[in-house]
Amino acid sequence: MKKHLALSVICLLAIKLASAQIIPSFEFGLKGGMNLSKFSHTATFATGNRAGYLGGVWARVGGLGFNFQPELYITGKNVTINNNNGTVNKASFTSLDVPLLLGSKIGAFGVGGRFYTGPLFSLALYKDQNLGAALGNVARLNYKDQSMAWTFGAGLDIKKISVDLRYEYGLSKQPYNNGQDETRVNIFNLTLGYRLFSL
Repeated sequence: MKKHLALSVICLLAIKLASAQIIPSFEFGLKGGMNLSKFSHTATFATGNRAGYLGGVWARVGGLGFNFQPELYITGKNVTINNNNGTVNKASFTSLDVPLLLGSKIGAFGVGGRFYTGPLFSLALYKDQNLGAALGNVARLNYKDQSMAWTFGAGLDIKKISVDLRYEYGLSKQPYNNGQDETRVNIFNLTLGYRLFSL
């Protein structure tokens, strides 16, 4: 009897895991969190990590064991720059970030782990390009004066709550110091998300 019960439980778990990965699904939610930004090191200056913020929305479409997760959020990035001449400057960037992530999820009964990777387009927001202009550039696929990164990450879902830790490796250089210098920005993000609804 105990063997039959254990076998039944294992079969139910296997069916649940398989259906969770095969049946197409859609989720949408909010996310917010903090980041640690760091410039790539050069011979002329060194940098230190400083905390920033991010907040926005995410969506996830899944099926056949994989999922596609586009996101849209505002990010504040802060870096301390120590120049060789002894001066210390603090650089701040605000951007509209658009990660396009491909990943997989394992788990059942509302608890699961996720692994993902993909490109991230970072559209600078400043006095000459506000949020509306940046969204227009996304729609027109106009990425002039913008930057790209590649994202690697993992997440944990518990019912409607999700926690994500990811690393963004800068692929293109971002200007600073009134456009006189440029460098790559690498970022660690820790975010908390909430699923508003799923289909």
